[in-house]
Amino acid sequence: MAEILAVGEAMEQALALLRGGDVVAIPTETVYGLAGDATNGIGVARIFEAKGRPRFNPLIAHVGDMAMAERHALFDPLSKRLALTFWPGPLTLVLPQRPGNGIHPLVTAGLDTIALRMPRGFGADLIARLGHPLAAPSANSSGKISATTAQAVAADLGPRIKLVVDGGATPVGLESTIIKVEGAVLRLLRPGGIAAEEIEAAVGMELLRGGATDIEAPGMLGSHYAPGAAMRLNAGTVGAGEALLGFGGQRAAGWRNAAAFLNLSETGDLREAASNLFAFMQELDRSGARTIAVEPVPFDGLGEAINDRLSRAAAPRDI
Repeated sequence: MAEILAVGEAMEQALALLRGGDVVAIPTETVYGLAGDATNGIGVARIFEAKGRPRFNPLIAHVGDMAMAERHALFDPLSKRLALTFWPGPLTLVLPQRPGNGIHPLVTAGLDTIALRMPRGFGADLIARLGHPLAAPSANSSGKISATTAQAVAADLGPRIKLVVDGGATPVGLESTIIKVEGAVLRLLRPGGIAAEEIEAAVGMELLRGGATDIEAPGMLGSHYAPGAAMRLNAGTVGAGEALLGFGGQRAAGWRNAAAFLNLSETGDLREAASNLFAFMQELDRSGARTIAVEPVPFDGLGEAINDRLSRAAAPRDI
């Protein structure tokens, strides 16, 4: 079973595991990540093994600074502007790989691009000490709910990994926003912890939704972030035996009869809702309800990312 160590106690053990080709679950500002040395094929393979992740699904490589980022990817002026504006933070950029960058091909799933992000906190310190980028998808079994606490990681992956670094609950609670620049076009491949409107305001360009191909970046699988229970979205009523995931102050009809009830944000604050989303989904899943009904969440701001995660959680599980 994985050992849980606080951030202040975990650095040397985490480094030893990474240098030995093993993996470590670490806190980031978005969700907990399952980290391996992105240049070490054994470590990267262990990420896929521990998560049960399909090999065609690429990983994000996390860097410590712009110098490291530019050693591994080729930046056009707009991507560089986005990086300088939003890094460190919950933004991932999909960029052409720099030839001979040393990143293991498993990280990029055979693509000629690489997804890069610069995290804050323990992850940044760990990358600086290691000297290599960290491949770090969310620290959960593939397709399941992302973990926002060390305890959630241990409950899921504990038997398959050795160390979880405990940095408390993650402040953003959603994975990063993923952007790709294609000439004069700016594409949103995955909504996330930075709202599309904020990015559009920073660069004065409209974001186009979706990629040119099916899987260009992590988080683009049709079914993802799924609890054991079925999910029913935009619920105006609550059925017998259903749990209810609420939002704001207006309740679905019959809500008092729900098997369990949690409100993402009583005040309708989308940032609070984002930070609570995965933890509340997990808690309602543990209630034993066969279905979780979800009240409508608006699509503006971070609501786009929240609805993206909910729609993938509710998708047929064979997608």
